[in-house]
Amino acid sequence: MPHNYTYKNIKSFLCITVFSVICILLVNMQSVINYFETISSLHRSIILFGGITLFWIIEGIIPVRQFRYNKWKHAGINLFFTCTTIVVNFALAFLMNKACELSRDHQFGAWYWIPLPFWLNVIVSLMLLDLIGAYLIHWVEHKTRWMWRFHLIHHTDTCVDTTSANRHHPGESVFRAVFTSIAILVCGAPFGVVMLYQSISALLSQFNHANIKLPGYIDRPISFLLVTPGMHRIHHHHVQPYTDCNYGNVFAIWDRLFGTYRYLPPAGIVFGIDTHPKPEENADIINLLKIPFQSYRPPTGSTFGGS
Repeated sequence: MPHNYTYKNIKSFLCITVFSVICILLVNMQSVINYFETISSLHRSIILFGGITLFWIIEGIIPVRQFRYNKWKHAGINLFFTCTTIVVNFALAFLMNKACELSRDHQFGAWYWIPLPFWLNVIVSLMLLDLIGAYLIHWVEHKTRWMWRFHLIHHTDTCVDTTSANRHHPGESVFRAVFTSIAILVCGAPFGVVMLYQSISALLSQFNHANIKLPGYIDRPISFLLVTPGMHRIHHHHVQPYTDCNYGNVFAIWDRLFGTYRYLPPAGIVFGIDTHPKPEENADIINLLKIPFQSYRPPTGSTFGGS
């Protein structure tokens, strides 16, 4: 009874939080964009690490799996890569800034070409940023062998939890920054919208990687709009074809629209990647940094072929 009571409280908290955030965004869209237009590094850090802390706590209360691992050591590895991602994004921020300036100065992109209400323009821009800057680059990384070698580090995690969200090799962070800049040029979004998407993306990625148990009647309906833990967990199954599915980060529509959605019962999911099952390979920072430059190992059912 106490467990069920706590479980219901957390479910209610999540639903109320999501609903409240959506209402705030829609009702105060201009104010929200103005805030993100000048958001400080401190506030961005609070959003990033606040999200990790929140889902870390929830994981401890309603985990979907009881991992037998050193949670702090595991988090240390993933937070290292979170920090490298922050450094790379900071170093390449000029690309996104330049893309925003070019779009503004030349009235280039969907924002300027399609006359829409402000709030709808923001939503369309968020969707395009997600389609190109998250879904498309993710799909390309799985279909291009030399890019997969970098993205592989994300899939080597055998205990996926909220800290796994930013487990990206620095090289992959570069790919994503480039595709995000392309997305900005396509949608023509102002800088404030881009920063809003970046924050939403960080929080949703932490959420859908979290080791949180949500009942199917909550997870499945939400997964038609947003990527949920139950949906993304399948992407981290250790063998293809499940590794090559459910690429979405924020909006779940892309996987269903482009036929990359798959379902696998939770009990059948094994985290990790079949080419790097040993702890000395998947839980050592130095080796993880070297993986893209090591001999290629084709996974079972590889679409690349060769060696």
